[in-house]
Amino acid sequence: MDYSKEQKIICDKFNTDFIETPSFLKVGISMNVKEGLQPLNGLRLLPEGDTSGWYIWAGETLSDDPTFFKPIHIVHLTDWCPDIIKYLALPPGYRFLTSLNYEDVWEDVNLLTK
Repeated sequence: MDYSKEQKIICDKFNTDFIETPSFLKVGISMNVKEGLQPLNGLRLLPEGDTSGWYIWAGETLSDDPTFFKPIHIVHLTDWCPDIIKYLALPPGYRFLTSLNYEDVWEDVNLLTK
């Protein structure tokens, strides 16, 4: 399914550049996303290799456990959490947080510094 129209709407809504994220790239995703835990969080680092730079997790705590994120191809997000696909064209250095009646998107320049 083509999500580019929804992605462009999100980028326009938050006044950001549209950075296409092909579905063959990977995201890091926590297993708790599939459990339906809220809120859903995402942050985007610089893409590298076959990764999109996106890390996605559910809940209020980001774990530092090295096994917390599982790499999956973006195309499989339709089975995991299709509602977040619309955010994936946000540029590196952006974050989102969404739950049932809440949506926030913001730039976090600290994501782009090492």
